[in-house]
Amino acid sequence: QVQLVESGGGSVQAGGSLRLSCALSGYTSNTNTMAWFRQSPGKEREGVASITTLDYITTYTDSVKGRFTISRDNAKNTVYLQMNSLNPEDTAMYYCAARRGGSVPVSPLHPYSYTYWGQGTQVTVSS
Repeated sequence: QVQLVESGGGSVQAGGSLRLSCALSGYTSNTNTMAWFRQSPGKEREGVASITTLDYITTYTDSVKGRFTISRDNAKNTVYLQMNSLNPEDTAMYYCAARRGGSVPVSPLHPYSYTYWGQGTQVTVSS
């Protein structure tokens, strides 16, 4: 089994920054691509960013390009999401996800590409 634990959420003013962390534990050798998703009340879960395991290929949704950076430290089994220039539209519960198996997903920002999920960490941006 695989466990994901997010941390680093909080409340910031518009223009501020936060860094989210996701610690992966358990049968980690059976996972590859990892991603961050977010979900606001009444909205569908949205893929924010993803990163592959071996070659660190990243994918971002358009609304965060140039502001968010996803990275990973395989030695620590941890994935990060650095969020800069935050705005109120970024307010959401942020979830970490990991894909089971060795294949890279065709749709790295779609929820169905991922097997394991964390419990989420809340990010609130005030204007």
